[in-house]
Amino acid sequence: QVQLVESGGGLVQAGGSLSVSCAASGRDISGYYMGWFRQAPGKERVFVAAISWIGSRTYYADSVKGRFTISRDNAKNMVYLQMSSLKPEDTAAYFCAASARSGVGAERDYDYWGQGTQVTVSS
Repeated sequence: QVQLVESGGGLVQAGGSLSVSCAASGRDISGYYMGWFRQAPGKERVFVAAISWIGSRTYYADSVKGRFTISRDNAKNMVYLQMSSLKPEDTAAYFCAASARSGVGAERDYDYWGQGTQVTVSS
């Protein structure tokens, strides 16, 4: 079992930056692809970004490409999402997830999920 706990969410003005973190416990996450998803009120949860086992490959949704950066520190069992040039439409709960199947964009490929952290971008 992998336990994931997100932190770092909050309120930020449009155009600002914010970083969210995901702390993993229970297992070494170096054997997992890690991803971030988000869910806005009244909408389905959608893919944001993913990163391969040692971080050599990263993947992004078109809506965040060039603005968000996913990274990981396997020694600390941590995953990060650095967000910049934030827009009101980025407002959502952000979820960290771990995939043992090299999952990238599909929720069904992820085995473990955190509880989420809220990011609110004001206009």
